[in-house]
Amino acid sequence: MAARLAQHGPDGGGAQPLISVRGLGIRFKTSHGVWQATRKLDFDIAPGERVGIVGESGCGKTITGLSILRLLPNNLAGLDGSIMFDGVDLASCSTRQMRDIRGRRIAMIFQEPMSALDPVFTVGHQIAETLRVHTGVSSEEARAKTLDMLRRVGIASPERRIDDYPHQLSGGMRQRVMIAAALICGPQLLIADEPTTALDVTVQAQILELLRELSETSGTALMLITHDLGVVAETCTRMITMYAGEVIEDAAVDDALVKPLHPYTSGLLRSLPHLSERRGKLASIPGRVPSIMDMPNGCRFKARCPYAVDACDAEQELRDAGGGRKVRCARFAELDLPGALQHATTAPIAAMVAQS
Repeated sequence: MAARLAQHGPDGGGAQPLISVRGLGIRFKTSHGVWQATRKLDFDIAPGERVGIVGESGCGKTITGLSILRLLPNNLAGLDGSIMFDGVDLASCSTRQMRDIRGRRIAMIFQEPMSALDPVFTVGHQIAETLRVHTGVSSEEARAKTLDMLRRVGIASPERRIDDYPHQLSGGMRQRVMIAAALICGPQLLIADEPTTALDVTVQAQILELLRELSETSGTALMLITHDLGVVAETCTRMITMYAGEVIEDAAVDDALVKPLHPYTSGLLRSLPHLSERRGKLASIPGRVPSIMDMPNGCRFKARCPYAVDACDAEQELRDAGGGRKVRCARFAELDLPGALQHATTAPIAAMVAQS
């Protein structure tokens, strides 16, 4: 078990961050006013590091990824804070600068490939177009590199599939095409938004193994947005938990699994289903994520937290918890919260980490 956990330690060590997000707030203009979707997001991603972003739906995971690539509508969304990438602040850089970075140095795999791929162009044309726009190579060279990338992502018979349209491919193959298009220019950072949600477990395992292998061999940093904590345990080196538009915990994967510091992270781990003998009701977190239109004051998890006290009425800052960990909780030092490996009924995430 210890050997398996050790594999998930941070890759970057003391390396300089590839991307550094500070005080990121995302605002949306609506007919009812301006709503704050996220506030004070702080996190770094080092070169080659694989970071999982977890949390319930509505916590702000996807819009955080979209904001890094400036894919939110400019007329509706506004950004506060900074997103520093190689000396450039992506939150305020020009459209031309962003166009040079997007797709070439930072790429994204979207959740539903059938929506992201254009149905009227072949998959080969769409992958090659990314390469030609950013590097100016000839159509012949772009096709050759596209074939090579299709082979790398595990597409069978790439010479035939390169001229297929998206609807002619299975869900797993379309997702591999999306990965090929994202990686064709050799980006430094890959943002994957729920890349395996619609896939069966066998294809999911293949896609995750592919992402991990490509990250390890090419040094590409991975920001994996997912609901699946098992996926994070198997793929990532670090886990960032988001809740109601805030980063509430940031830790190495093994630390977060064994000893979470925030009650919400602990609740997510305890609510996982398990395959052991039934011993009662499945643990759950009461209530739901607050609406963007009605965010509570103070700690945003307070209303759902069994450990809430008067100190939680004050707004919580992301604190240094030692050992490279950060947490947004007033009581983290005094709480002894159960994690996946402490769960009495042994959640599958623990079994996955313990095996092999």
